[in-house]
Amino acid sequence: MVSGQLRSTGSGLRLHQSIAQDIGTRILQKQLLPGQSLGGEVDASERMGVSRTAYREAIRILIAKGMVESKPKAGTHVLPRRSWNLLDPDVLRWAFSDGPDLSLVVHLFELRAVVEPEAAALAAERRTPAHIEAMTNALEGMRKFGLAHAAGQAADQEFHLAILDATGNDPLCTLGVSVGAAVRLTTEFKQKLSANPRDPMREHEAVYDAIVAGDVEAARAAMRYLLRQARLDTSRDAPLNVL
Repeated sequence: MVSGQLRSTGSGLRLHQSIAQDIGTRILQKQLLPGQSLGGEVDASERMGVSRTAYREAIRILIAKGMVESKPKAGTHVLPRRSWNLLDPDVLRWAFSDGPDLSLVVHLFELRAVVEPEAAALAAERRTPAHIEAMTNALEGMRKFGLAHAAGQAADQEFHLAILDATGNDPLCTLGVSVGAAVRLTTEFKQKLSANPRDPMREHEAVYDAIVAGDVEAARAAMRYLLRQARLDTSRDAPLNVL
């Protein structure tokens, strides 16, 4: 059951969002296990010191993210991990809030390795001057601020999002929010692991040059190399079992 007063979960969140984050983080940290009951709405809201309305809205958020289910008479229970929407930006943020399970970091790199090289190849075929301008601006932001700073990390995210957008593939572009969140969070994680992380600008510039040149194979290979190096950089300070 959910117990204790609501923890401080960061500024800028409405109460029901903070409750959802608190419960979601406990689920991700295995403090609440699949099949476990969250208790009744009245008891749970009283234990957390929140209104029933706010608690109910929080549960609706978690249901939408596949983390819990609520049935009449049966109550609210935690769902198995396979049901969770682990690509939801909120779920990813919760997972990284107190240091992620390293297996999740590996899986995110694997996801990016499946999606982004082919996206870069399509971008090399289909990019427009507007896409090139967006990538150029993102690279300039990365150079100016560096990946140790939030502005540089945001520029890195924009670079990868611009590549997805340049594919012209609408279903693929729908992955943009999820891939963008994965880029940002894995980059932040990598920066925190090392006091002097390696600068990956050269790999980003290689991807950019190949896309601008319209070289499909070079773009695919450059993105694969970029992701390989990012995972290797992370594994130097965390045991990611790099193959």
